[in-house]
Amino acid sequence: MQVRKLSLTNFRNYARLELDLPGGVVLLHGDNAQGKTNLLEAIYLLATTRSPHASQDQQLINWDAMQSDDLQVVGRLVADVARPDGQRHLEMRLIVEERGAWANNGQSAFRREALINRRKVRLMDLLGQLRVVLFLPEDVELATGAPANRRRYLNITLCQVDPDYCRELSNYNKVLEQRNALLRRMAEGQTRNSADVLQVLTDKLIEPGSKVLQRRAAFVAEMAREAQDIYFQDLIGGKEALRLGYLPGWYANGRKTADDILRDGDWLQETTDLGAVAARFEAELAATRAADLARGASNVGPHRDDWAILVNGRNLGQFGSRGQVRTAILALKLAEINWMKAATSDVPILLLDEVSAELDAHRRAALLAYVVEEVRGRGTAQALLTSTDTGLFTPEFLAEATTLTVREGRVTKD
Repeated sequence: MQVRKLSLTNFRNYARLELDLPGGVVLLHGDNAQGKTNLLEAIYLLATTRSPHASQDQQLINWDAMQSDDLQVVGRLVADVARPDGQRHLEMRLIVEERGAWANNGQSAFRREALINRRKVRLMDLLGQLRVVLFLPEDVELATGAPANRRRYLNITLCQVDPDYCRELSNYNKVLEQRNALLRRMAEGQTRNSADVLQVLTDKLIEPGSKVLQRRAAFVAEMAREAQDIYFQDLIGGKEALRLGYLPGWYANGRKTADDILRDGDWLQETTDLGAVAARFEAELAATRAADLARGASNVGPHRDDWAILVNGRNLGQFGSRGQVRTAILALKLAEINWMKAATSDVPILLLDEVSAELDAHRRAALLAYVVEEVRGRGTAQALLTSTDTGLFTPEFLAEATTLTVREGRVTKD
């Protein structure tokens, strides 16, 4: 899979960019704040519909365009993608409306549009058209950060490969929102017919929630096997054992110990009986009904899932050294590439943003060797790296790469 051409309009510091990208390894270098990361962000956004850096869409729009007097500002991201099954022309439009009114509490009104081969589609339909694996320095937060970071990682990775999972997750979130809204009204004393409606919404939550739980658990188990091989054999020379523990969100705080939760996760990873998962989820929902009513929110379900990286049985997020965490995250990301290749029979595009500067010489060499091997092994593969310092790369690596200079929103070939 390759992005052959990338076109940006009013995106970040790019007022207008038309960039032809070669296959193989592409190194984007230049000073900080010139636009290197923005190029990777644009590709990631087209692949996942999410930004790895922005929490609001208006942060993605070119600053000068937002200061104009135009009633509507449109940011456009377009990519021509070469896939084993043919070409795709992908486009996302970020449209700023109601410029004069500054609606929504002082923010411009925003909407998105998605197009595939110049035909409008649902935003969800972009998922899977372009598959990427992103390496960031802040990936260490997958081990040390909040559970929401780890759930987001599960969702983004799975949705690029498994459209059924994405649909079930969407269905679950819709019903969960309705159930939480009802619980809030009940907590405020609005009880007319509420108990019956609550039971209906609870029943509707079980099927999609059980499918999400089961698919996530299976994914974590698959990734664990790949990551263990890479970590144990390639990165630390057989000194430590790595595993990924799935922590299902069907327990209320304080009801179970960490070991109990890990055992539940192991059971989910091993079972193929969706009916048994649904029965267990239903029982957990019933057990926390009183707590849900008191709190005005749902206490159990996939929205409270978590997972952990364990080395020799210890949670890295709590007890790991900085070096252990970085090595484990590197193993996880390399495992993600292998998992995605196995699931799709194609190599995802690799996006590496200033990762080399964060790694020591040994880990950097292991990562770059892996990237070159992946790209060299398949003529259709592509990897894009950013760096402020080309001195971090060996002459052998630079000989394999196409180097592009990025300066003030312009990209030129060296």
